[in-house]
Order: sequence, then structure tokens, then C-alpha cells
Amino acid sequence: MNDYNAFFFTRLQYESGDWDVDQRMPSNVLNSMVEYTTVKVDTRENIIPLGSDDIFKCPFCYLSGHKLVQFTKQEKSNFKKYVNNGGFVFVDDCNHDIDGLFAKSFEREMTDIFGEKALKKLPSNHDIYHSFFDFDDGPPTTSQELNGWGDDLVHDYLKAIEIEGRIGVLYSNKDYGCEWDYDFRNKRWYKIDNTRFSVNIIMYALTS
Repeated sequence: MNDYNAFFFTRLQYESGDWDVDQRMPSNVLNSMVEYTTVKVDTRENIIPLGSDDIFKCPFCYLSGHKLVQFTKQEKSNFKKYVNNGGFVFVDDCNHDIDGLFAKSFEREMTDIFGEKALKKLPSNHDIYHSFFDFDDGPPTTSQELNGWGDDLVHDYLKAIEIEGRIGVLYSNKDYGCEWDYDFRNKRWYKIDNTRFSVNIIMYALTS
């Protein structure tokens, strides 16, 4: 069982596609929360089905994949209710490709659930870029983009669905999941810890 008095990282399992990606990423991100913040953290990843009512107990959820996203009726209902009631979902496209199957199908789901204009470009001066560390140029670039994989573009912004002025869904085509998918003990080899932005995302989710 998770310690529900501590922050816990929840990965959403959905019936379509491949939800179980970047398996070392959660422990790496949670290590950064322990290292940089004073937030009490449960270091075990929490995996729950999107169609389960357990989602409503979670302060932060992560959803990712490479393949088709086609939510069931119950998954759509839970996603909408969770976000509209103050929940936070970080969605990351492992293909880092705006024309890829995950991107197109996930964005179509967001249109069906929240409306055609709900998912919008997030300005680079948004509070999330200063919620803990400062990222004055907006979202940090990933090595996946710089290596020319996916659509061979560096995505200079993230997208979001905001509910009453607060981000409910943060959406990335930058493949942060793969960027942070390594044993946390290897961070000592990085001149600048590339997981710092994950701390911003979680701290925004917890404090906004």
C-alpha cells in the first residue's frame, strides 16, 4: 500500500496502446523530489487503471506511450471528472512526434473530452517554469529532439488544458519520459541534472 500522507507518483494504465514505458523514470523523478525538496515522498511507483475510481485519490498522474490512444467510455469519464475536480495529469509522447500515432490519437481524445480548443500552447513565461527551478526559456530541450528522432523538430513549447486558470493536463511531445529513464545513481555524470524540470511539474501540481 502507498503512504497516502506522502506524495506518490501514479502511472495511468489504459486499455489501448502501450502504457508501460520508461520504467526507470518514476524512481529517478522521485529521487529528485527527495534530493531537492522537503516534500514527504513515497518512493514506490503507483500504477492504477484509468477506469478505476482509485484515480480520484491521486494528486499527480502520468500517462505515456507510443501507440494508439483510444479511451473506453469509463476511461473518458474518469479522465474528465479527475481533471475538472482539480487533478493533474502529465502526458508525454514517447514518439516525440506531432504527426505520430500517439500524438494524433491522444489529442483527438482531448478534443472529444474537453472540446476542440481546450488544448492550447503554454507560454514560456508560465508559472510552471518557475515553480521550483527557473527555466526562463520555457521547457528544456531533450536529447531525443536534438538527435533528430521523431519528427526531427525541437518543440519549443508544451501544451496544456487549463481549468479555471490552473493546468489540469500538461502535454509534451518532447519525450521527457525517455530523457529521464535511467538509474538515478547515474545523475552524478550529468553536469546539470536533466530531471530538474520534473520537480517543477510536480511542485506546480501540488501547490497550484
